[in-house]
Amino acid sequence: MRQKFILSALTITFFAQYCLADWPQFLGPERNGTNKTENIPLEFTDGEPKIDWEHPIGSGFSGPVVSDGRVVIFHRKGDLAITDALAIEDGKPAWTYEYETDYIDDFGFDNGPRAVPLVNNGRVFIFGAEGMLHSLDAKSGELIWKRNLRKEVGSTKGFFGRACSPIIIENTLIVQAGGKGYGVIGLDPTKGIIKWKSSDHEAGYASPIASKIGKKEIAVLFTRSGFLCIDAVSGKVLIEKEHRAKMHASVNAASPVLIKPDEVFLSACYGVGASLWKMDLENRSVKPLWESNELLDSHYATPVQFEDHLIGYHGRQETGTEIRCVESSTGKVKWSSGRMPAGSITLANKTLIILTERGEMILAPANQREFKPSARGQILGAETRAMPALSNGRFFARDKKKLVAIKLNS
Repeated sequence: MRQKFILSALTITFFAQYCLADWPQFLGPERNGTNKTENIPLEFTDGEPKIDWEHPIGSGFSGPVVSDGRVVIFHRKGDLAITDALAIEDGKPAWTYEYETDYIDDFGFDNGPRAVPLVNNGRVFIFGAEGMLHSLDAKSGELIWKRNLRKEVGSTKGFFGRACSPIIIENTLIVQAGGKGYGVIGLDPTKGIIKWKSSDHEAGYASPIASKIGKKEIAVLFTRSGFLCIDAVSGKVLIEKEHRAKMHASVNAASPVLIKPDEVFLSACYGVGASLWKMDLENRSVKPLWESNELLDSHYATPVQFEDHLIGYHGRQETGTEIRCVESSTGKVKWSSGRMPAGSITLANKTLIILTERGEMILAPANQREFKPSARGQILGAETRAMPALSNGRFFARDKKKLVAIKLNS
């Protein structure tokens, strides 16, 4: 294990300035792929995306996060899992934390981390593909605590390792550990002590979101086994429903989307399809409001919600995808992009920012009438699967070689 520290006065100056527009976790400030504070123009300033700076990195599909004037990126080089903290203005390194990892993907897919870091209350939480959970000091990068969750709970390796991005709800750090009795665990974020353990669900690839129904703060999860609604304070399972493909070689990878506090949208490929469910805590059940496997089947990218519509990728990455807009309440398809490379969608107020697997960035107005791209340009190479971040007029994205910062407004 090695830890390097470089702290500049310039970086400290920016701490207070950028807090309001941070992207501190998977899918952003509200964990829904949206940053409402950003007003992004529909055209690039010089006709093409401008790369402000770039930083060399290694393998992985863990996307960047932004907090207190720094962007944090989790990647791998050789047998080292590496976390870099960089100044958002120029990419200047603030600190680097490294630990040894032995994870090897059984399918030769990628050996780097998948889960996106979480920055919360002065700490950075990273969850490696091998199952190591670390807490680091956000200012210095120094280790606070660590746990080998997969080893501790005796869970299986899974198809693609650990990929669930952590979340904090009611001062509880929640992760999918996987394993009998430890499907989901809640930890004290300050000390790393397990507060509760819940369910026998296998760890999946979708990440949990938060909701509040009545006075209950809940975690909503789409695990490999299916749907879970858990009391974030006690870990008690409030609702549990099997919801997965019949074939074993399949994944639930797109995260749940909260339509209303008690309504959740779930989507997966492999014949699972899309569903809008109403959660009933009193009866510990869900009521399907609509279900279909022909409307918005998301392979791994989570759709965004624009007004009363969902905009997201439909179809499997291997067989062909398109972007669709569907009415949230009915599932009615309003428009389709036609065939497009798989990728991710970020919503900046009324602008869609699409990043394809081929590294192309596309801007388009968000609406329920049509898909009409207004600008596009190449920013990265192939195999760009990591979710991006949007903060302070900058778009941060990565492939397997570099992290780039794109300035989108002045």
